[in-house]
Order: sequence, then C-alpha cells, then structure tokens
Amino acid sequence: MKPAADTAPVSRERLDAKGEPPARHAVNLIAKGRVDTYVAITADGDVIAANGHVDLGTGVRTAFTQIVADELDVPMHRVRIVMGDTDKTPDQGPTTASASIQSAAVPMRRAAAQARRFLLRRAAAVMGCAVDSLVVKDGVVHGPAGGPGLPYQELLRGERFELDVSADVPLKAAKDYRYVGKSMARVDIPAKVTGGLVFVHDFRLPGMLHARIVRPPYYGRDVGTMIGHSLLSVDEQSIAAIPGVIRTVVIGDFVAVVARREEQAIKAARALKVRWRKPPPLDDLADIDAALRRSPSTPRVLKETGDAASALSGNEHALQASYVWPYQMHGSIGPSCAVADFQDGKVTVWSGSQNPHFLHVDIMVLLDLPQEHVRIVRMEASGCYGRNCADDASAEAALLAREMGAPVRVQLMRDEEHAWEPKGTAQVMDVRGAVTGPGTLAYTFSNLYPSNNAPVMVLMQTGKLPADPIVEHKGDRTAVPQYRCDDIAVSVQDMAPIVRAAWMRGVSALPNVFAHESFIDELAAHHQEDPVSFRLRFMEDARARALTEAVAALARWQPAPRRPGSSSDPARPHIRHGRGFAQHQYVHGTFPGIGSAYCAWVCDVEVDIRSGAVRVCKVWVGYDCGLVINPEGVRHQMHGNVIQSVSRALGEEVHFGDEGVVSREWGAYPIIKFQEVPDIVTYIAPAEDHGPLGAGESASIPSAAAIANAIFDATGVRLRQLPFHRERMKAALDHLHASGSAAALPRVPA
Repeated sequence: MKPAADTAPVSRERLDAKGEPPARHAVNLIAKGRVDTYVAITADGDVIAANGHVDLGTGVRTAFTQIVADELDVPMHRVRIVMGDTDKTPDQGPTTASASIQSAAVPMRRAAAQARRFLLRRAAAVMGCAVDSLVVKDGVVHGPAGGPGLPYQELLRGERFELDVSADVPLKAAKDYRYVGKSMARVDIPAKVTGGLVFVHDFRLPGMLHARIVRPPYYGRDVGTMIGHSLLSVDEQSIAAIPGVIRTVVIGDFVAVVARREEQAIKAARALKVRWRKPPPLDDLADIDAALRRSPSTPRVLKETGDAASALSGNEHALQASYVWPYQMHGSIGPSCAVADFQDGKVTVWSGSQNPHFLHVDIMVLLDLPQEHVRIVRMEASGCYGRNCADDASAEAALLAREMGAPVRVQLMRDEEHAWEPKGTAQVMDVRGAVTGPGTLAYTFSNLYPSNNAPVMVLMQTGKLPADPIVEHKGDRTAVPQYRCDDIAVSVQDMAPIVRAAWMRGVSALPNVFAHESFIDELAAHHQEDPVSFRLRFMEDARARALTEAVAALARWQPAPRRPGSSSDPARPHIRHGRGFAQHQYVHGTFPGIGSAYCAWVCDVEVDIRSGAVRVCKVWVGYDCGLVINPEGVRHQMHGNVIQSVSRALGEEVHFGDEGVVSREWGAYPIIKFQEVPDIVTYIAPAEDHGPLGAGESASIPSAAAIANAIFDATGVRLRQLPFHRERMKAALDHLHASGSAAALPRVPA
C-alpha cells in the first residue's frame, strides 16, 4: 500500500533550497529520541550501539566505540557499532561536513550515559545501597559490601532501555576517560587485512545475477530535456549469441544488460547496439570564469557591516582579484557497486552510500514503495570524500532486482565512474579589500556557485523525477573571512547546476578559503609585511591566533617581509624555493553555519622555472579540533587531507566537450603519485576543555592558498586559478619574464 498523499515520499532532490528535508521526508522507522535506539545490551553482556552515520574510512567507527565504552564502563571489545542500516539506525542525515563526532555522536553518548545511570539505580535497589557507593568495572556493578558484583545483562533482564534521551544527563569528565583521548587501534582493520567481508564489492547472494548499464551519451549531465528522452532503439538481437545473457531491461533512458556472470554482462553491454539522439551541446566550459559569469544567477547577501564600498572607494591601497576553482572529481580507485534483492514486495539494498537514509527515500520513490518496505544495509566501499556513484549503483540494482525477481549486483566500469560521478563543482570568487586601520580591513567578497544537488540519475532517466535545474544554497560555506573587518560585504551568486555535481570534501569552503587566504597574502605583500604577522594583526579568535602561532613556531617560520624569487638552489639554479602560510576554521552547513576544526598550514615548495613543475616538499599542518577522541585517527585524517588536497591543487581538473565529461580514464585525470607525496608534520592543539569539533575535512581548507602563497614566495608569480600544473605555471613565468618584472628569475640554460 502506498503512503497517504500528505506523507508521500519525496526524493531529496525536491527538498527546499537550504537542502533541509521537511519532517515527512525523513525515514521514520527508528525513533531518534529514545535511549534504546542507540544502546542495547545482549544476554551475553555485549553492547550494541547504533548510529545513522557511516564510516567512510575515516575511523569514526573506532571513535564511536571509544565513546560508548567509556560512558558505559565496558571494554572496547564488548562494543559493536551498527551504522547506516535504515532498519536499525535513526535517520541522522548524510555523513557529511565532518559532523559525525561533533553532532551525530551526541545522542548516542547521552544514551550510553543514561543507560549506565539506569543500571546503577537498579543495582542500588537490588543491593540496598546508595548509587554513589557503587563502582562499575568492565560492565559489572560492584557494591560496597564486595562480592562478585552484578553484570549489566543480569540487571537489565532482557529489557530495553525505554527512556527518552535527555540533554541533561551527566556525562563523564575528561579526567575519567579510559579510552577517549587515547590512540586506539582501528576496529575495522583486522577484517580488512584478513579478507573478511567488509566491502560491498565482495558481497554475494545465492542466485545473484550481474548487470551492466549502457549509459546515454550526455556524459555527466543531469539537467536538460534530453534526460529520459534520448533513447531511439535497442537491438536486443545484437547480443543474442552471447552466453549467459538473461535479459535486456529498458525503461526510458535506462538500459541494462543482465547476465549470469559478470564478464558476460560486461561483454554484452559493450556489444549491445543502442541508438541515441545526439544531446544538445554543453555550454563551453574550457574557460570556467567566463562560463560561470554568463550563467544566470541570483545574489544572496550573507553579511553586510559598515559601508565596504565607501571605505574602498578612493583607497589607494585597495586591491582586487578574482580566483577560479575547476570542476574536480572524487576519483574513487574502485568503481561504485551495490547488490539488491527484491522479495515479497520489499527490497533490501547493500550499498556503499554515505547517505543511506536519503537513498532509502530515493528508492521509495523509484519503486513506489512505503518506507517499511525498503531497507538499506550500509557496507564499506571505495573512498569518495563526498558523493560518488554509490547511490546510483544502489538505485539501479534495486530497480533491476525488482524487474528480474532475483538478487542483482551492479558495478560500474572505470569510464562510467569518471564520467557520471557527481563532480566537485567549479567556483569563481571576486574579492576587493584594503587595510583601513591599525587592526581592521574593508572587504568585499562574492562567489559564483553552480548548485551541487546531483539527483540519482535513474530517477530522471525513468521519468520518476523531472530533470529540472534546482538552485541550492551551498556556496556560502566559510564565505566570511576570519579577520576583523569593520566594513564588509559578503554575498553568493546562487545558480543552477551546469553539469552533474555534488558535495566533495570542503564543499565551497576550500575554494572560498583559497580566495580569502590568497588575498590576505596579497595584502601583506602589498604592504611589505610578513604574511603571518600581518594576519595576526586582524585576527580576533583566540583559538585561531594560538594555532597560527603554534604552527608557525613548529615550522620555524622567520617573520620577515617576503622577497619573492630570492631563494634558489646553487646546485640546481633552475629551482626556486618558497614557503607559504594559510589558516582558517572550516564553517559548514546552512549559513551562518557550524564551526568545525581550525586548521593552519605552512608548506615548502620547489618550482622548476624551466618547466613550470611545482613540487610540494613539506607540509606542517596544525589542528584545533577540541576534544580528540582518537589522536592517531585524527592524524590519519590530517595526512589524508594533505595528500588529497595537494593532488587537487597541483593537477586535478575535469575536462568537458560538447556531450559532457571527457576525462573518463586515469590518463585524462591524473592524481598524485606516491613519490609526489610531501613530508607531513602534524600538530594537534590541546583540548583545554573544548568540546569536539569535526576533523574529517578541515585540514584541506587552507591547502590551495598555502601552496599558492608558497609559489608566490618562490617566484613572484601569483596563481589565482587551479590547478597549478606545469603548463599554467610556465605560462605565468613566461608572462612575468616578458613583463620585465622578474629580475629575481634570470633565464637558466635549458
């Protein structure tokens, strides 16, 4: 039976402009506010804790285990975390914005504390003593009279914790932690290194079939009248002789080949003769700056204080600059995969989605099912740093399982993943600013931001969802600079998507901070001041100041005005050395947003002025993320952020043609190689009684600006467009030489 009209499922692509679903669009199978939603104790005394977020390889499962074990006073090995299973976990939204520890862990921690409190009160009643006279050790409550004690499972007697989660429940003090704050071994690693069933790619069901999708020729595009209306014909006889082929499924623009074995499905998909209408040409994206400026947009003011325009008018030291960020991809090493089984009108999907509850709703819409007839079981998958094709593979598998009446496995090929994964969107940032007093700036900032909504493609290809452009408010992350500005005007130009895009690590914040931290460096150079000292003049946030000073000291930063191009290697006269700095707190979520971890970078680069090649040699990266659950886990995240963001800054850029994405293999989208990984030195600031801040993305935020600032220090060239590949660098160097302003960069023999 379908839901009533007023509670009908609506795919997330129909949500409001802020990206927030009305309550009726949430998956309401599991109550959010109940203790027994988050914590249960088995008859053997094991603890099962549940959370709606998932582990994307960040180690958050281990951190959750530490939190629950500490609040309940049980050993870590007795705790099992269930994540992202929509039949067993509450809908806490997608795993994005570094929010798992900062937000999603909070009700689970409170529930664990309440469960312990409930059990202590019951033990006190049984033992006839005061609660504060009891001691818990490894899940056993001991009374003042001694004896063997009462295990939790005996006290609970098979009952559930039928309590509402309370925001007022006392939590453990940091001094009483046994696990939190200590580097603990990842709980997920043993199964991964011993071949355990962890990844969805390895999951199998009896009688499972294999499918491959034949994609339409509008590669990586999700807006336009061609979507769902491009298929002309399918010649099923063209694959009739291929062994193992069971069926060709055609619904709208969705074309799939199903076979008994995977290699048979691959062969058939390649051989199937399909005729498509030629899609309308994509807008020319070779010049991102021009493309975004000619795209229709709507201004949205975020902050106005004082009169920035008047303060800058006539100021002889006012500077202005524009910064350009390209489309980039997640580049998952393993293409997306999913398995689905449709039985008795119900579907179960084993998925690598980072948004299992959102995906749950999408599949309700796709298959016209009520919420209780859909289940998403989240398994680990390829790294994605945001949204790749995991949801697409999952929805396609669900549709095919219904059509075939048997379990179906869908796995994308490399060219499909590259073409169709939702990209990290492009951005253009315009900045104007000046020093207007001893400790204040006048500053204007505006960006052009194509939306990154990325509906599940099969919803549109089958006609379940119109392929309409939807404008979202996502360009405002960290759009306000972290410096004192008495006169400031900050706005975003919201616009519809141009190509298929979704959230990627540092959504809009990474490009915005590239602009902020490059521009503040340009002001420092203009005033011939040391970049770090100049920043400190305008910083009001004590935590940001302390982190800046700590990382600068760690890297032995020498406060002095920069002399671009002055540091060369006598043994290699074509090499210039440079050092750059950048910092910012990552602010995510609907404006004005939520502050995540603070981060600061110092990086050293080498620039080959003959070829234009840039190498990031060493990075000092500092974090203030408040209370740290697992220090080694945070350091792993810092390392991962540095490696990926160096790759993004130096070389990553998606290219497009008339039909769509043309970067469809690794040769067309190179990523960082092992020998190009810089040395990384990490620093984590003491918590000083601050609560935890998200640590999954913040270490990327200052990256591009720090590298650009180091390149300027090395060469005098100010790069304002990513990536900083050798062709762009060499062209800028040649322009600098031709302009006659590159005395510090003499020609060297080729």
